[in-house]
Amino acid sequence: MEKNNKHKIFKTSTQLIFTLTLAILFAIGINTYIFARADIEGTSMLNTLNDKDITFVEKISSMTHIIKRDEIIIFNSRNENNDLFIKRVIGLAGDKLQIKNGKVYINGHILSEPYLANNTITDAGPFIGDKIYTVPKGYVFVLGDNRGNSTDSRFFGPVNIDDIKGHAILRVYPFKNISLL
Repeated sequence: MEKNNKHKIFKTSTQLIFTLTLAILFAIGINTYIFARADIEGTSMLNTLNDKDITFVEKISSMTHIIKRDEIIIFNSRNENNDLFIKRVIGLAGDKLQIKNGKVYINGHILSEPYLANNTITDAGPFIGDKIYTVPKGYVFVLGDNRGNSTDSRFFGPVNIDDIKGHAILRVYPFKNISLL
């Protein structure tokens, strides 16, 4: 009888360890390859995202390199701290981009930007200046929604799509502001 109880305890313990290990590996896999949390630090995406907001980011688009205009992406800044930045995709590979008279032009047309605060003026910045810039293959051009307080492609140039970690799809905190992005 005692041998039988020890066997049952061993079998139950083994099953529990196996189940917990599988659950942990599954959670790590989801966090690494599919879905992750991103905490917002700073004000470069005001009024869309605020400092201390919490978002969820899907990562599949970064692996497939399917990035769309207007998506809010998380990417490696390649600065000295390898900070992760969050910005909005404005230009895709091949787009001809120009910033003039405080507006963004894509392929000769003013970009509709309903997410910006009223009367937002977009300055060209040192990277783009007053020229028409063509976004190279394998890159995207990004801007923060808070144009007066955003270090973005106007300053550091286009973002390599290999540096994109995912795109924000859902704000989950603060709870009163839960929304799809």
